[in-house]
Amino acid sequence: MKKRIIASGAILGMIAIILGAFGAHALKKVLSIDQLVTFETGVRYQMYHALFLLFIGNYDALSQKKQKAIYYLVLLGVALFSGSIYLLATNSLTSFDFKIIGFVTPIGGLLLIIAWFVLLTSIFDKKSQNHQN
Repeated sequence: MKKRIIASGAILGMIAIILGAFGAHALKKVLSIDQLVTFETGVRYQMYHALFLLFIGNYDALSQKKQKAIYYLVLLGVALFSGSIYLLATNSLTSFDFKIIGFVTPIGGLLLIIAWFVLLTSIFDKKSQNHQN
């Protein structure tokens, strides 16, 4: 599981860099400043959570169950949060109106918050503390 978490963090980070460069160069010509800022928000949160996964994959005091929970929360959260932001920011470039999926953005954000909460609660969890000793 550790390897999968770290590999996923690396992949999310790599994709964030690619999308950031794509936004800064290719999308700069076709999106408004507000749309670019929105797109960059998706990239930034994706990168934060790529780094979070790298940390989780190397944090030995977490049980495998909690690592797995955080892993899936982050993957789904990034897909919903950043993914919907990318689609909403580039909405003007397609014939499909992605505004109808706007409701998934806060759901993705909530999943990301829950992932961080799982980490926080594990710090105070007796089982985790026993695992650390």
